[in-house]
Amino acid sequence: MTSEKKKKSLLRKAIIALWAIFLGGLVAIFIFIYSISINFNGWYGELPSLKSLENPKSDLSSVMYFADNVEMGKYFRFNRSSITFDELSPNVVDALIATEDIRFTEHSGIDLRGLGRVFFKSVLMFDKSSGGGSTITQQLAKILFRTRSDLSNGSLNDVPGLGLVIAKMKEWIVAVKLEQSYTKKEIIAMYLNTFEFGSNAFGIKTAAKTFFNTTPDQLTKQQAAVLVGLCKNPNLFSPVYQPENAFHRKNTVLAQMHKYGYIDDAAFDSLKTKPIELDYDVQNQNDGLATYFRGTILWDLLAWSKENGYDLYEDGLKIYTTIDSRMQKYAEEAVEKHMAYQQKLFDEHWAGKNPWRDEKGNEIKNFLINEAKRTQYYRSLKKKYGNDEDEILKKLNEPKPMTVFSWDGEIDTVMSTMDSIRYFKKFLHTGFMAMDPHNGHIKAWVGGINYKYFKYDHVKQGRRQPGSTFKPLVYAAAIDNGYSPCYQVQDVPATYEVAGQPWTPSNSDGKFTGETMTIRQAMARSLNSGTAYVMSKIGPQTVVNYARRLGVESPLDAVPSLCLGTSDVSVYELVGAYSTFVNEGFYTKPFYIDRIEDKNGRVLQQFVPKTDEALSSETAYAMLYMLKGATEISGGTALGLDRELRVDNEIGAKTGTTQNYSDGWFMGVTKDLVAGAWVGGDDRSIHFRNISLGQGARMAMPIWELFMEKVYADEELGITKGEFKRPANLSIQLNCEEYNIQQMNLSDSVEQVNQFDVDGIQ
Repeated sequence: MTSEKKKKSLLRKAIIALWAIFLGGLVAIFIFIYSISINFNGWYGELPSLKSLENPKSDLSSVMYFADNVEMGKYFRFNRSSITFDELSPNVVDALIATEDIRFTEHSGIDLRGLGRVFFKSVLMFDKSSGGGSTITQQLAKILFRTRSDLSNGSLNDVPGLGLVIAKMKEWIVAVKLEQSYTKKEIIAMYLNTFEFGSNAFGIKTAAKTFFNTTPDQLTKQQAAVLVGLCKNPNLFSPVYQPENAFHRKNTVLAQMHKYGYIDDAAFDSLKTKPIELDYDVQNQNDGLATYFRGTILWDLLAWSKENGYDLYEDGLKIYTTIDSRMQKYAEEAVEKHMAYQQKLFDEHWAGKNPWRDEKGNEIKNFLINEAKRTQYYRSLKKKYGNDEDEILKKLNEPKPMTVFSWDGEIDTVMSTMDSIRYFKKFLHTGFMAMDPHNGHIKAWVGGINYKYFKYDHVKQGRRQPGSTFKPLVYAAAIDNGYSPCYQVQDVPATYEVAGQPWTPSNSDGKFTGETMTIRQAMARSLNSGTAYVMSKIGPQTVVNYARRLGVESPLDAVPSLCLGTSDVSVYELVGAYSTFVNEGFYTKPFYIDRIEDKNGRVLQQFVPKTDEALSSETAYAMLYMLKGATEISGGTALGLDRELRVDNEIGAKTGTTQNYSDGWFMGVTKDLVAGAWVGGDDRSIHFRNISLGQGARMAMPIWELFMEKVYADEELGITKGEFKRPANLSIQLNCEEYNIQQMNLSDSVEQVNQFDVDGIQ
């Protein structure tokens, strides 16, 4: 064979060999990719199924809404909210495509031109500035299905260098499948919804709110450039923690937008020198309105989610509540204004002294150390130092930096644990709730003075002695069993036998007038003598039974002193009970969740209030007449109520003050709204020392006044002044002159209503 023929033969063989290698490589790559797609022999790790591709799961915050559709707050592991493409500003879309994937609309998940560019520049030319080859769809695949996580690894992923290749191939496969399942617009929206922008902002909606206090559709070119810049590295380019890096990265994004014609020369020249202006606010459960309500309702929602197969923190539920954002705002403003003033009075009252006192007014010894022993810090010290109390005490008194609450704002200071307990224990606390009596919808809920520092809820969780605010429940039981508001009692000392022992109740000032008066007058003036006498007639168990009808579920001692409010109840329970009087005798359990929807707006459950007839409509109206006495009768405990509130308006009211002035209460009743307030120390031993400061009319009533003033001023709420609804053919006599004539015409009876002169009417 000639030399030329040999050359041709070798060339032919070389070409065949090259084609064989090329085709063999293609086949090998195909087999490799196919084996990855089916996870052959478990070597490569699982790929997402078609079903999961069509329904990708990303953790979505569950959102609570006020009754007027204002967002209240969120429950989340990752603070993420989802939006559609149409809710995005074009500026965001332009910035993202220009920076991350300029051929996004042209490829099908894998940008071969981009890969070629990266291979040529990075591998052959060693140019590290050439960028990456991942498309937006590939990045979405990586975020959604964690293609590089241990959860998706197979046995071959442990082979050095091979794991990264397998992960990249899996990204390509998933990206192509995503492109087959979704439109380009849907992929853009999904990517921006799933990306973590830093600062606990998951998704573009939360990021826009966190960094700029705006919505995705309102993002400017400058703001869009900042947020898209974070897609490269949220920590390195954070505008909060790395402002210089963020500024340069923002300009890089703007340069890309300019390069590809999304912004003109003038806009680019203007924006590239403009500083980043943030309106930064990281959302958490301590911020915003109704924080105590959100903390309380959480347990109900967790129970509902478990029962119905949902995850409150991941499934993007929409919870619509009955709370009105405007009324909630007015309630919180009222609490803040009054409690700041009340705390000032309290601090002046106890200036230079500790307020924790026993029944005799003496300072309680070891109060602070006993409180310290209840803390987690003390338990950790006890575990570390055992019985070495000296070392434990030394640590408890060791100063350290901390931030504390004050009515003038947070204070950064240095305190020991013992000092901080002493400081925080001196604060007065409150609980306030307002409710629509006709449908049971709670409209405002303030469980304390500051949720960040004092988590305990004083509306439903907390229970305290109600004092005289419990008396209307006693009188309601009597009137429902035939007594009239005109029934007469004497304000004189009387002794009753209780379990074989004498009990002589006294009035709050320790004095008796000797006057004969109606029970309406006695209740208006909050005289214990009259209530105790009525209790002796109808019996404690009757009162307990009626309290249960009126929604009081707290333990109640069926003893005579119950009539003076000695058993603990909650603000939540009392507001519900008083609402029965306005609702014509029907008790409606206070109600705060209207409905729950899934992330797509499908109603999962519509809640309905529980209603039962507790009193006759006539008894209910008679109780409203009784309650009005506090604002109308000489000596009424609520006569100091703002006169402007009483003009052209019927208001029922009841104050409450407990022993040693530990608790101050006020219950206010109008035709449209019933609200109650409690004020007191964290411990019953912390209180004012005289009735002028410690009575309910001073401690709690101003909160109700401040709240109602703003509610009436806001005409959009539809809460108006007016009269209570009077039942037709009212048979209970409210005209006491007529009542007395009727009593005189009765047969020779010594008692006014001898048929009720027995104990224990049921």
